Amino acid sequence: MQKDRNEAEAGGDSSTYEPQHIMKSKAVFYHAGCPVCVSAEQGLAGALDGSRYEVEIVHLGESRSRLNEAEAAGVKSVPALVVEGQVFHINHGADLSALK
Repeated sequence: MQKDRNEAEAGGDSSTYEPQHIMKSKAVFYHAGCPVCVSAEQGLAGALDGSRYEVEIVHLGESRSRLNEAEAAGVKSVPALVVEGQVFHINHGADLSALK
């Protein structure tokens, strides 16, 4: 298979190799702009593999209209990362209720 793949990539017989199109998973990083949140954004959200995850950064202090969305996703405090519906609370910057 590796030989066929290399030949296909080099312009050989393309019928032997078809690249798989992998859907990226969505990751949403919610934060409020505090130092804890900014540090988590730089360290964690920036470390996610861009070939596997479509990362969206949501600053809830600036996008208050998205508070209900974050709450519906299960976010209780920020910073938090939601990946494929699973919430990961990171450290504790602020309760979501404090941003309302």
